[in-house]
Amino acid sequence: MNSQRISFEFFPTKTDAGHEKLLLTAKKLADYQPGFFSCTYGAGGSTRDRTLNTVLQLNSETQVPAAPHMSCVGDSKTDLRELLNTYKEAGIKRIVALRGDLPSGMGMAEGELRYANELVEFIRQETGDHFYIEVAAYPEMHPQARNFETDLQNFVQKVKAGADSAITQYFFNADCYFYFVERVRRLGVDIPIVPGIMPITNYTKLARFSDACGAEIPRWIRKQLEAYGDDANSIQAFGTEVITQMCEQLLTGGAPGLHFYTLNQAEPSLAVWDNLQLRKN
Repeated sequence: MNSQRISFEFFPTKTDAGHEKLLLTAKKLADYQPGFFSCTYGAGGSTRDRTLNTVLQLNSETQVPAAPHMSCVGDSKTDLRELLNTYKEAGIKRIVALRGDLPSGMGMAEGELRYANELVEFIRQETGDHFYIEVAAYPEMHPQARNFETDLQNFVQKVKAGADSAITQYFFNADCYFYFVERVRRLGVDIPIVPGIMPITNYTKLARFSDACGAEIPRWIRKQLEAYGDDANSIQAFGTEVITQMCEQLLTGGAPGLHFYTLNQAEPSLAVWDNLQLRKN
């Protein structure tokens, strides 16, 4: 388990107080020497400037490389080119390339690029091998995909366009991860596929997130979380145990690392890290 790639993800905040909290969380996580931090990008590029500022600040104030999410929905090639140049000049070396979410009420993807594989191809055309490119993977299928087979082919296209590795949507069943990896390996994909990990801290929020992104919460986990009601300590203790066991299964089974969706909190992810006795990189 000691050579695994561990990373943490944040979202840009809307307030100064939230931003200060994010930086404090990042500095606490930086003590564990993860491989990198990533920062999300709002629907339709709605957090573009906040993502940019957060990434540049993380990169300068911690000793951990920062990776911005970039999406192509709603941005022109000129916008994307300008953003790539800004990141390149700032010394950023890693990008998480996504199609991106459509803003509420926006029926069709706008912009010159419509899919993540086109964005990956564009980044490669513009910057060569400067950036290490991460793409998204969906072990339980992208919620907007026609079917599982189509989704697998979409993933293969992103890899062929020039992706270096992938980070999955979070899940709570390790078997779906192993099945997805097995399927894409048979299709010729050989890049690392890192499982995305969502710590369990609040059942209501988790259920809402999961319904929106298509991540299945197994019935036994739902029922146990429902039984705890508003008992936050019991929810967190149970969540830490469940996620630790799943991460042990993933790492023992060959997963190349873990990518924690922190929701801008340090303690839930670090509780799992400590349970796994992961070594600092």
